[in-house]
Amino acid sequence: MSSTESVPSSARTVPESQSEMSEIILPNDANILGNLLGGRLMHFIDLVGAMAAYRHSRTHVVTAAMDHIDFIQPVHVGDLLTLKSSVNRAFSTSMEVGVKVWVENTQTQVMLHVASAYLVFVAVDQNGRRVRVPELKPVTADEERRHHDALLRREHREREHARRKAARKATAENA
Repeated sequence: MSSTESVPSSARTVPESQSEMSEIILPNDANILGNLLGGRLMHFIDLVGAMAAYRHSRTHVVTAAMDHIDFIQPVHVGDLLTLKSSVNRAFSTSMEVGVKVWVENTQTQVMLHVASAYLVFVAVDQNGRRVRVPELKPVTADEERRHHDALLRREHREREHARRKAARKATAENA
């Protein structure tokens, strides 16, 4: 692991980094059935997630993982997509960001939750070296729950990484 700079002096709250973006779904965003391509939605999720991570860390960030994504409802050409993101937890140089996606049928004004995702971003300097991020101070009960759940997801990612590493080693030894 690269060296890290000093810890930023002040903790931040969840609202300080929350981000939102909207997109109208056009034909070039869709498959032949007129539904938003999953990869395009993932691109939008990555962008709005990065916005929250940038706001929290106040430095460059890179996507380290898209931990989980649920596609709940299809999104159609002509729909208005709204994506909202917030930092769930800050670790030493990384942050978990939650993204929730809503779609609005602009003619009926019906809003539906269509996707949710968790992403991990790492803060880096201009040379790509990891840098420390400010602590996150959850305030509300919901923020506390998301803060706690982010730690559980991180522990799961670390166990899964160790399991895959051991499996690769075993495969190499048996080859």
